[in-house]
Amino acid sequence: MASIPKYYEGKNVLITGGTGFMGKVLLEKLLRSCPKVKAVYALVRQKAGQAPKARIEEMVICKLFDRLREEQPDFKEKIIAVNSDLTQLELDLSKEDQEKLADCIQIVFHCAATVRFNESLKDAVQLNVLATQKLLALAHRMKHLEIFLHVSTAYANCNRKLIEELVYPPPVDHKKLIDALEWMDDKLINEITPKLIGERPNTYTYTKALAEHVVLQESGNLNVVIVRPSIVGASWKEPFPGWIDNFNGPSGIFIAAGKGILRTMRASNNAVADLVPVDVVVNHTLAAAWYSGVHRYTRPRNVLVYNCTTGGVNPFHWGEVEYHVISTFKRNPLEQAFRRPNVNLTSNHLIYQYWIAVSHKAPAFLYDLYLKITGRTPRMMKTITRLHKALMLLEYFTSHSWVWSTDNTTMLMSQLSPEDKKLFNFDARQLHWAEYMENYCMGTKKYVLNEEMSGLPAARKHLNNLRNIRYAFNTILVVMVWRVFIARSQMARNIWYFVVSLCYKFLSYFRASSTMRY
Repeated sequence: MASIPKYYEGKNVLITGGTGFMGKVLLEKLLRSCPKVKAVYALVRQKAGQAPKARIEEMVICKLFDRLREEQPDFKEKIIAVNSDLTQLELDLSKEDQEKLADCIQIVFHCAATVRFNESLKDAVQLNVLATQKLLALAHRMKHLEIFLHVSTAYANCNRKLIEELVYPPPVDHKKLIDALEWMDDKLINEITPKLIGERPNTYTYTKALAEHVVLQESGNLNVVIVRPSIVGASWKEPFPGWIDNFNGPSGIFIAAGKGILRTMRASNNAVADLVPVDVVVNHTLAAAWYSGVHRYTRPRNVLVYNCTTGGVNPFHWGEVEYHVISTFKRNPLEQAFRRPNVNLTSNHLIYQYWIAVSHKAPAFLYDLYLKITGRTPRMMKTITRLHKALMLLEYFTSHSWVWSTDNTTMLMSQLSPEDKKLFNFDARQLHWAEYMENYCMGTKKYVLNEEMSGLPAARKHLNNLRNIRYAFNTILVVMVWRVFIARSQMARNIWYFVVSLCYKFLSYFRASSTMRY
């Protein structure tokens, strides 16, 4: 078989979602590791008055493309921005662009989707289901199309404990749902949404399941692949360790923990945190398209599904995530932290509510009070409110574990040559979690918050000052409790002296035992 770079040589590729997190990494990796690819067409909508071409030019300036820029200075010439809006009729493509894409595209990567968990059902269907349907209609017109790859999510069928590499029956007929949403008003849609999504936690997973079935039903004779990543995080190795550019998913939670704002979280310590590095997903995606492309004439025309997850081959638990995040940010603190990093994970609702009140709301209220007194605008309670909303959306995924079959992924890995295994590595068994988590946390510091490493000494000094303030506060609190309650009550003093004497006797016994041993 041809190698992966050889397969993409001379090909015209279409990418949706190219300005998103995963889309950017896919674009960079494709151009860098398959340097003879002919062109990459990116469907981009106009945003905030900025034309698609200007958005692409602004995007490729970022650090993600530095390595590619060094190796291929003229790489931008291969990126062709196409004005499009996936929510509009015929993707808002001009007739000229439609004909051009129909004549030249050989590979389609459909990465675009709304990843907002709290998106309204109507908008989620529009972006995740209808857009997929429209893109498939365009794909059917492509005269030289070899492969259509749809990026889904491993949580599309999260109502099941065991998730196999197949497309499951949809929760509802997508055509009937689309027809119903056209005449329903927003209030009615919001009322029926919980009943429609059933055991699924949000509209995102629900509509991604519907989109998979649309791909299955409407692909016809197209050569189709579905890749299902789990929780996509910072890069593992490529183009460099720890690259991340947004607050989405776990990244915002890690930053809140590092800043000392997040102190408690509803999660199970033993639940598997199925994080998967973005470069693992991208390498898996490029390899999956290659395999189906080179076997398009010999392989049966069934939809190949790949679960791109880590839990089954290299499990990592939320308790371990918490440990590595906190230890990393204690060694390499974020600037201007609110408190020293420390997070308590609990699956108990009452304990969680207690810690929310004591560790989140009370300090936020006191800090806002201090800001008001000093003539500044209070902001911490608003921050805490936004944080709680984000935690509620993630709670389902931090409290459950799933089992994903990965037979197709194992098969795909076995088909790669030794050179391709190195160049397009998606073997999660090689992932060293402690190293990855440190790079991830440092990535949020450098690339999301834009904090320089030269600021670490000052950040460490600030963290030590916070520790001293905490010790002073606790000392004052103990003295106040003593003065108010214990010093005024004979019974309280007797209990206090009894406890102190017991502690003294225990320490004396421990010291005597140690002396006898030596």
